[in-house]
Amino acid sequence: MAIFLNKDSKVIVQGMTGATGMKHTKLMLGDGTNIVGGVNPRKAGTSVDFDGTEVPVFGTVKEAMEATGANVSVLFVPPAFSKAAVVEAIDAEIPLAVVITEGIAVHDSAAFWAYAKSKGNKTRIIGPNCPGLITPGQSNAGIIPGDITKPGRIGLVSKSGTLTYQMMYELRDIGFSSAVGIGGDPVIGTTHIDALEAFEADPETDLIVMIGEIGGDAEERAADFIKANVTKPVVGYVAGFTAPEGKTMGHAGAIVSGSSGTAAAKKEALEAAGVKVGKTPTETAKLAREILAG
Repeated sequence: MAIFLNKDSKVIVQGMTGATGMKHTKLMLGDGTNIVGGVNPRKAGTSVDFDGTEVPVFGTVKEAMEATGANVSVLFVPPAFSKAAVVEAIDAEIPLAVVITEGIAVHDSAAFWAYAKSKGNKTRIIGPNCPGLITPGQSNAGIIPGDITKPGRIGLVSKSGTLTYQMMYELRDIGFSSAVGIGGDPVIGTTHIDALEAFEADPETDLIVMIGEIGGDAEERAADFIKANVTKPVVGYVAGFTAPEGKTMGHAGAIVSGSSGTAAAKKEALEAAGVKVGKTPTETAKLAREILAG
């Protein structure tokens, strides 16, 4: 099983013909992702050859969907143009838009999040500023390295890209049903809670690993959700135990003030909900192993 992405997903890439889009489209194809098209209005009607795989380029998301049946878009669009690109994906009602781009203005993220909501949330947004998501052995939509783990029984949801990779590597021998990098910006689409709900409903996910970061109250809200709705074991890690209070920590995208938003406060909230929280990624992986072995 998988959440949000599987072997039947048909993926298009907005910004495929740019340097970053080209690089990662090639890597996604190498991981078995079914990439059916790219989107660039200036290059519509052309195609790009990726080591013998011809991928057509369309002028709009709507045209790409009509021609290919695409149901996932991965966006490698520069920050200044990302809002328009996401709005285009929402207008086309593509079911999943994965926004990899870093540095999108919070105002723009808030605007396209609100726009998706006003349109009935027909498009699930993952990101922005995220590594995307992977269902090992089936499909990879984003920049998560496809060769660091295998299919397995663990579901992973993480604010941090690099910690996503480390956790997948630490538990590579057990493997993952899906791993979702939700991004660390102040305004994101899919949240910890959305992924927890999906993993709880997935019959082939036995344990959930949740990685958070200092700042904001997303992890505290996730703890409340876990307490009320999640029956599967959850293991957690919160990045930023050594961060000074009152400082904006870049990647966390939030200010730590008082006890709210600190790693200690988040750890306390998660543990109160029955989540085992590790002090390091390696300790967190060890806790996951112990639960699955027990």
